Amino acid sequence: MANPIESAQGLNVDQSELQKFADLAHKWWDKNSEFKPLHEINPLRLDYIDSHASLSGKKVLDVGCGGGILSESMSERGADVTGIDLGEKALKVAQLHRYESGVKVDYRLISVEDLANEAPESFDVVTCMEMLEHVPDPAAVVRACANLVKPGGKVFFSTINRNPKAYLFAVVGAEYVLNMLPRGTHEYAKFIKPSELSSWVRAAGLDVIGFKGLGYNPLTKVYKLNDDVSVNYILQTVK
Repeated sequence: MANPIESAQGLNVDQSELQKFADLAHKWWDKNSEFKPLHEINPLRLDYIDSHASLSGKKVLDVGCGGGILSESMSERGADVTGIDLGEKALKVAQLHRYESGVKVDYRLISVEDLANEAPESFDVVTCMEMLEHVPDPAAVVRACANLVKPGGKVFFSTINRNPKAYLFAVVGAEYVLNMLPRGTHEYAKFIKPSELSSWVRAAGLDVIGFKGLGYNPLTKVYKLNDDVSVNYILQTVK
C-alpha cells in the first residue's frame, strides 16, 4: 500500500493560478484563442505518450486536465480516461464538450493528492502536462502521481526549464512579442529544471526513462519534438 500523500502547504493550489484559467475557461476549445498552443502541441504529446505507453485498453489519469484537450484525445485512442482538476469552470467546459464530442471521460473535481490517498496504484498511465509550474508544491504532485500509477506503469510530466533562454522564449517571446499566451501566464521563478524534476521523480519511487524537448519555430509556426530540453520538455518515467 502506498504511503499517504499530502502537500507540505496544505491544499496544493494557487488561487491566483486557478483564476487565470477560470477567466479563460470558456475559450478552452477555441483553437484560435489563447489555448491555440495547447491544441497545436496536443497531437505531438498524444503520439509521444501513445508510442511509449500504448494507450488502447489502458486505465489513464490526466492530472490537471483543464478543459479536456488531452483527456479526450487519449480516450479516442482507446484509453479509459479519468481527468482531474481543481478548476471548476474548466471542468464544466470539459464536461460540456464531452457531451458534444461523445467521447467518454470521467471528470472529477479533486486534488491529485486526495485521489492518491483514495485510489493508490489504480492507473496504468498517469499524465501531468503543463501543470507543475502552476502549483506551490510541485514535488507533492510528483509524489501523488507516483502513488497513483501501478507498478510497471508509466508517468509523463511536461513543464518548462528554468534558465535565461526559457525566460526569453516562454515569457518574453510567447507572452509579450508573439502574443501566443496572455501576459502573466507563467512565472519564471516557478519554472523547473530537469535536474530538479528528476530528483523529485526518483525520490517518489519512479525511474527516469528519458527526456524529450518541445520546440517552436516562430517563422514556420510549427511545433516539433526534439532533443533540446532547454525550454519546454517532457519527462517519461516508469514505476
